[in-house]
Amino acid sequence: MVTAEVDLKEMDKIIKDVKAKILRLVEISKGMQCVDRNCDRILASLKMLELNISDVVEFLD
Repeated sequence: MVTAEVDLKEMDKIIKDVKAKILRLVEISKGMQCVDRNCDRILASLKMLELNISDVVEFLD
């Protein structure tokens, strides 16, 4: 069996960074529906990553 080292804290940092950038994109889109709808989908996926990664990181500290 092969195991890989993963850096959950780095992953959490990237998830938060991506979320901030997507929220900024929504902000500057000024209601452009094609952007807003796609950003909503991305944010939903990011929420799943937060549940799977970011919430776990809280227990590591």
